[in-house]
Amino acid sequence: MNNNPLVSVIIPTYNRANKLRTAIDSVLRQSYTPIQLIVIDDGSEDETAALMEDYKEAQYIIQQHKGQAAARNNGLKHAEGSIVASLDSDDIWNPDFLERCVHKLEKDKLDFVFANWTQDARVGEAWDFLSGDPFLKPHIKETEDHWITLTYPEVRGIYIEACPSPSSSVVIRKSSIVSGWDERINIGDDWCMYLDVILSKECRVAFTLDKLWRKRIDNINIYDGRKRSEVLKYLYIADTLLIMEKFDKLLTPGELLLLQKRYIASLVELAKHELIREYNLKESYRLIKKSMAVNIPFTLKMIPDILMTGLSRKYKGIKEKRMEQPA
Repeated sequence: MNNNPLVSVIIPTYNRANKLRTAIDSVLRQSYTPIQLIVIDDGSEDETAALMEDYKEAQYIIQQHKGQAAARNNGLKHAEGSIVASLDSDDIWNPDFLERCVHKLEKDKLDFVFANWTQDARVGEAWDFLSGDPFLKPHIKETEDHWITLTYPEVRGIYIEACPSPSSSVVIRKSSIVSGWDERINIGDDWCMYLDVILSKECRVAFTLDKLWRKRIDNINIYDGRKRSEVLKYLYIADTLLIMEKFDKLLTPGELLLLQKRYIASLVELAKHELIREYNLKESYRLIKKSMAVNIPFTLKMIPDILMTGLSRKYKGIKEKRMEQPA
């Protein structure tokens, strides 16, 4: 018998029968015990149900298709452990993922921890994701146990700027989860959930640059599988607006301004895309008008900045292509 706390692992899945098996196997191969494994099938129409007949040790729950946030919330309702981890069904944990994360979480009485990962690339070699993260970089330092514990102002600042911890990277104390995953959110439901935790109290967080899991990429990933214009529309515009509205009373004026600027920059970039790529003048004008309703001076500043950035990238691409051509 061990005295380890029970960890409830939630795997939300939708039409991932071709990858779900390896995700589940990576949980069953964990060096850590005990684990409660919950697979929430978000209305799959493939062979998921047949595949799950091989895994009697898992709680398999089918729900009507409602999205990844609803699936995670359904899993949370069935979670019996004091610690929760959510593994996306196309990702894979290393065998020591839970052991190392739970040990740090319990030893230092933290609210949540997150681990670095190996990111598959659409073309070329897989790469180390977090080591080059611009928002984490100022906080990276050598430690004896390879974990870096952040102060509360550091945690708050990092997560207002960006979300360095996708769902598969996090192990969280169940008691720290405030209201679960917001089902209105399109892409950033994990980011919104962490902000809910962070803005509700002075929470304690640590991360490691050791790569403890692998993120796989294909054309139906919620984030990585989308075109840049879709990420702008759903994450940086729609989700950011919902987050600003949801946490309006908990954000400082500076934090709100930072989110507003990101929102405006995304509206302007999408307007550029609609005008130059889609030839949709009406939609481009609508987006600019929406941006000006928030902050006219910043919108006017961003228009030339984003146009110049776009032209610079295009010129760089043309130059690289010419260099690749034989003389």
